[in-house]
This record gives sequence, structure tokens and C-alpha cells, in this order.
Amino acid sequence: MKPEELKKLDAYFKRTFNPTMSVKARPRKDDSAEVYVGDEFLGVVFKDEEDGDLSYNFSMAILDVDL
Repeated sequence: MKPEELKKLDAYFKRTFNPTMSVKARPRKDDSAEVYVGDEFLGVVFKDEEDGDLSYNFSMAILDVDL
């Protein structure tokens, strides 16, 4: 993802969910970014461009031990 996309996503996650969240570029991947709360990895946000429409999909795994 481009740096301006990362900044927009970072601001969105901070504003919508938690100010300690951050969005960081993934090494060797340009269609997704990693989402963190502080230093803890939370999930991945994927860029989806289909039929001229742009959206972002956030994916987070929840382990049973965390419940």
C-alpha cells in the first residue's frame, strides 16, 4: 500500500477503535498492511480493488485461549 493509504487507515483505526492502534506496511507485500495495538499484532487489513471500487477488509484471528 502507498504511504498515504497507510496514513488514512491508521487515522481511521485510531479514531474508530482505539488511539493506540497503528497500521504498518508489510515487508514484500503491497496489497495489505499489519494492524497493531501497541506492540501486539492484531490482524491484517487487505486492499480490495474490484470493478473500479476500492475497499479495505480487516481480518483478525481470535484464539480460543484469548476468550
